Amino acid sequence: MEYEMSDLGAREAMEFDVVIVGGGPAGLATAIRLRQQAAQAGQDLSVVVVEKGSEIGAHILSGAVIDPLGLDSLLPEWRSDSDRPLKTEVTADEFMYLGHAGGIRLPNVFMPKLMSNHGNFVGSLGNVARYLGRKAEELGVEIYPGFPASEVLVEDGKVVGVATGDMGIGRNGEPNANFTRGMELRARYTIFAEGARGSLTKQMVERFGLNAGRDHQKYGIGIKELWQVKPEHFRPGLVRHSMGWPLPNNAGGGSWLYHFDDHLVSVGFVVHLNYKNPTLSPFDEFQRFKTHPMVRDVFEGAKRIGYGARAIMEGGWQSVPRLSFPGGCLVGDSAGFVNVPRIKGSHNAILSGMLCADHLFPALQAGRSHDEIASYEEAWRSSPIGYDLKRVRNVKPLWSRYGTTAGVALGGLDMWLTEIFGWSPFGTMSHGKPDHECLLPLEKVKPIKYDRPDGILTFDKLSSVFLSNTNHEEDQPPHLQVRDMGLQKASEHDVYGGPSQRYCPAGVYEWVEGEGGVRYQINAQNCVHCKTCDIKDPNQNITWVTPEGPGGPNYVNM
Repeated sequence: MEYEMSDLGAREAMEFDVVIVGGGPAGLATAIRLRQQAAQAGQDLSVVVVEKGSEIGAHILSGAVIDPLGLDSLLPEWRSDSDRPLKTEVTADEFMYLGHAGGIRLPNVFMPKLMSNHGNFVGSLGNVARYLGRKAEELGVEIYPGFPASEVLVEDGKVVGVATGDMGIGRNGEPNANFTRGMELRARYTIFAEGARGSLTKQMVERFGLNAGRDHQKYGIGIKELWQVKPEHFRPGLVRHSMGWPLPNNAGGGSWLYHFDDHLVSVGFVVHLNYKNPTLSPFDEFQRFKTHPMVRDVFEGAKRIGYGARAIMEGGWQSVPRLSFPGGCLVGDSAGFVNVPRIKGSHNAILSGMLCADHLFPALQAGRSHDEIASYEEAWRSSPIGYDLKRVRNVKPLWSRYGTTAGVALGGLDMWLTEIFGWSPFGTMSHGKPDHECLLPLEKVKPIKYDRPDGILTFDKLSSVFLSNTNHEEDQPPHLQVRDMGLQKASEHDVYGGPSQRYCPAGVYEWVEGEGGVRYQINAQNCVHCKTCDIKDPNQNITWVTPEGPGGPNYVNM
């Protein structure tokens, strides 16, 4: 039998002024700003960050070309630090449209000014998070990595903190010899900075109706590899983006190729999760992309040293939920502050953490607790974050509605008109259906066939997951929960052809033929925490929750 909470004994509790869930740029920026303000005011303020990764940065993955606006605002001295995380400035900015056998470079002069990467940096967002973590600890912030927050504590309709997950619960739901009860972290205010599709944020959005009056959130999946390339193929500071092949016109997405640091190349592929064909595999589309004649040469004689994937919030301006509720706030990608055409969000994540702290600190000074910081919600749309998102609000809807060729052209026109005249002829467009409703039944599509990987330029999922350093304790309750296995067979398999085994970039899901028929196999130990299954399952029948302890990927330089 599974134990009831009362059978496990009471949890110990710790009290703080502010608890922050998530040690990414947004959560750490919130913590740093709060401690900066407390120091200026000569006050003490207890701030704790809980992070599910084994260390700060272990679960952080991004392209990444980083707009330094957020870092410059939060820590103006960062550029002169000996351990600064970003050292490669953008030296060349290229945009490509690819066909099957060739492509064209789009002149930069045709690109809206906001698309320029001049003044930006290429690097690892994980290393930026590690840098922010060191700065936060220097300011007195307590950081607990390896302790995923698994439960929100709500009393009298107000968030009063979170609880970390119990350790040592076996797959059968019973405590084993290593059982340790989770800890309650209680706070006057709790900030959720979990990133895209955070499990606790998802609960808060539903509990408090934070998406009322907002458009559906939209998502993409970003898949990334890190390569060490030969010196003759390395162009430090080169930033190249492409769209088109190998994706069909009715499936949105594109690629990046960034050269940085010591002969490192970050290569990645984004697929918008509103695609229709259930046989499409984002992972295999990425592998195909690398074989393009305008791409493959950079990898000649190179070594692949890293792999990972994560979901990307793409809804933007019209999909941002309410940011405040009794006892807490959302910051960063928990709210969805990614600028889709720029493929950037870390600057807004940092700015949102700072903005939250600026409205939170006066409430703390006034002795308030567990109420709603409504001024933060009221302020963001008129802030630099709102300006950044509003001017690109129609790019994603136009792309989705009219396909890559026409949609991107119309999106570019919309950005130009907004930039020059401050208005859009499209107003503010709706995104339409949520991503999980976009799949067509298998019988209505032409199945996509993919070539076998060659192990040199293209790879399979399992060898890729190995490079992500992913690890989970096997004897634990499943963190990928299928609500109704009968529905999964009758619909996900029989109607849609089992898309989970294709959209998952880590080989977690398999439909396996056996003597008793087909069965659903979940290889949870492979999970890189991208959350795509929680987003794209056509019946919303799969729920991602935090695994035990520091399980998941351990990314290096990602």
